[in-house]
Amino acid sequence: MDRSTFEDRKVVISGPMHGSLRHDSAHKHVTGTADYIDDIPEPAGLLHGALGLSDRAHAEIAGIDLSAVAAYPGVVWVFTGKDVPGINDTSSNGSHDEPLLAETLVQFHGQPIFAVIAETRDAARRAARLAKIDYRDLPHWSDIDGALANGGPLVIAPMTLHRGEPETEMPNAAMRLKGQIRIGGQEHFYLEGHIAVAIPGEDDEVIVWSSTQHPSEIQHIVGHVLDIPSNAVTVNVRRMGGGFGGKETQGNQFAALAAIAAKKLGRAIKFRPDRDEDMSATGKRHDFLVDYEVGFDAEGRIHAVDATYAARCGFSSDLSGPVTDRALFHADSSYFYPHVQLQSKPLKTHTVSNTAFRGFGGPQGMLGAERVIEEIAYALGKDPLDIRKLNFYGQPGSGRTLTPYHQEVEDNIIARVVEELEETAEYRARRNAIIGFNRDSRYIRKGIALTPVKFGISFTMTAFNQAGALVHIYQDGSIHLNHGGTEMGQGLYTKVAQVLADSFQVDISRVKITATTTAKVPNTSATAASSGSDLNGMAAYDAARQIKERLTAFAAEKWDVAPSEVVFLPNRVRVGEIEIPFPDFIKQAYFARVQLSAAGFYKTPKIHWDRKAGRGTPFYYFAYGAACTEVSIDTLTGEYLVDRTDILHDVGRSLNPAIDLGQVEGAFVQGMGWLTTEELWWDDKGRLRTHAPSTYKIPLASDRPKIFNVRLAEWSENTEATIGRSKAVGEPPFMLAISVLEALSMAVASVADYKVCPRLDAPATPERVLMAVERMKRV
Repeated sequence: MDRSTFEDRKVVISGPMHGSLRHDSAHKHVTGTADYIDDIPEPAGLLHGALGLSDRAHAEIAGIDLSAVAAYPGVVWVFTGKDVPGINDTSSNGSHDEPLLAETLVQFHGQPIFAVIAETRDAARRAARLAKIDYRDLPHWSDIDGALANGGPLVIAPMTLHRGEPETEMPNAAMRLKGQIRIGGQEHFYLEGHIAVAIPGEDDEVIVWSSTQHPSEIQHIVGHVLDIPSNAVTVNVRRMGGGFGGKETQGNQFAALAAIAAKKLGRAIKFRPDRDEDMSATGKRHDFLVDYEVGFDAEGRIHAVDATYAARCGFSSDLSGPVTDRALFHADSSYFYPHVQLQSKPLKTHTVSNTAFRGFGGPQGMLGAERVIEEIAYALGKDPLDIRKLNFYGQPGSGRTLTPYHQEVEDNIIARVVEELEETAEYRARRNAIIGFNRDSRYIRKGIALTPVKFGISFTMTAFNQAGALVHIYQDGSIHLNHGGTEMGQGLYTKVAQVLADSFQVDISRVKITATTTAKVPNTSATAASSGSDLNGMAAYDAARQIKERLTAFAAEKWDVAPSEVVFLPNRVRVGEIEIPFPDFIKQAYFARVQLSAAGFYKTPKIHWDRKAGRGTPFYYFAYGAACTEVSIDTLTGEYLVDRTDILHDVGRSLNPAIDLGQVEGAFVQGMGWLTTEELWWDDKGRLRTHAPSTYKIPLASDRPKIFNVRLAEWSENTEATIGRSKAVGEPPFMLAISVLEALSMAVASVADYKVCPRLDAPATPERVLMAVERMKRV
């Protein structure tokens, strides 16, 4: 490519909003020059922290001897929960059920009991192993079955969604069936694990660098444990090496411990646990046990559904309430249930408290719904896709638009998405060919599935649907942007900078994206619920609007023209008949004493939710998508390959198609890992045994579909007034991977000539696939 062509392309992609601009840190990611917290030059006198972890799943602490720990060379301080100046608690929901350091009772293997501060990280870690702790063991259970066998204790009040008359209408259905599906959890497995650095300041002040999706919560927690106000705590986040929801609450303990030690010792403190400690001491995706009953007619149209979603939540509530709530919100997937009852069971177990993970319960809810569809299809001897299409939500006025939580689905495009993918992926022809292949193949069997996605966008806690942004324009025309969202590799900073560049019609190179900090934008929500671009993009747009209104009024007065004659053009401003370069225009505004700074704010309209009543409008809109996946399995070993995946996904009018495509691809592969290779396993002593890459298997590059076709629905545009009419992209495509599990199920079902539903649990590891094949042989 010659230089002129490159320059032409550079001009083409510089249209700030809706353009495929590269991620602002992409070149740093690939060259290793992007600074993460462990790359920040270490302050003079930095000390390192390590955790002292419980080796019991459930026990009273009878005695602690830390003398050998304190005597280890290089150790500066050892502290326990009794040394916490404020409240010894890091719970994110005010429940006070999650101690920073356990004092009298441990409730999971790997729970922090004390912390060691030493001159080196190695010394701190070695010293932490020397503690002598006496326990009085108590009964423990680590899974859903154990919790149910012990009375089903809950970590938070359950929720029920109810619409219609399922109790009386279920018996009226022409056909009925019951079933159960087990859905495994998932480790976040970030590239950058949890880490925090605390630097003490004057008086009660402390600065914390934390790898967190929720700087304001870190600020609150640090304030609580130190017994100081939030205005004394500054939390900074430039970027994370992955978040996926796990850094919404799980960074609390590391930031709090670092801050306590920093203020106590007057020195900077760093906490960076090893990978195995990180995996043992921090929460994961909830695993579920779903019991369902469905009534339907001879065509496969659903009449009634009754389902219970039991979840392994761990020892404390954390975010299990909203996670299990969202599972119920998505237990309809894309389907209309005339009569429905859905119940959650957030069960207490003696394991680390599970937490947010991409999809936030939605994937588990949706997977349960897709199993119901699959059951109906096998019971009737039909293609599951036909059952899906028959039960889709309808258009307004059809009488088939009301969700189990009584929200109308007003923006439904799922039928169009599925039909377009069905055609472009040649689903029907390929399915027929696969059935023929399976009839003639002795050991290798194939499967294909096309599954839909409908995912609600907004925090279900209404108050979280707000955001702020701070925008400055300097005299030279350069722009400074800060907002409450955090960058975890998803391109949020780039997208919001595009919004700002578009607002002022300048090249994005003029916009400086700065680290998220509680000192600039206060009271922020977590970068979660796929709402980062929606919320922070609109807040930045609001700040730009304020500044533009001032600039327009200034220009209209100075050049004596109507405000309508002041037009922002690419890198210049037209005022009447003249055009002024943007930097010159800004300088003139400065000398006229025009305020060139603004704090923007946005709150999502229309949403409300009554959890007790199970009614409301928790979502501003829905994002849609569909995936068609083909697999091959070896019936002798259970091993399999993902041969091809075709995806059509709805992101509205994309803010950045290149970034959005990357999000769809990454979400699909991560979802595929959850449903196939990633398996969490605790032994009979409550110890997590899959706590390292040697025993926990995330997908490799070689596991991706051999043919991987991903398209955005370019015709889609959000019917709601979101930024640029775009839609969220972070979580919805994760559930496209359900097509992989469904395709594996079809391949297994071929062994019994598709007569019965294989009821393949997740994750569908080769072992589970092989066991399912053996079951089919006995049908």
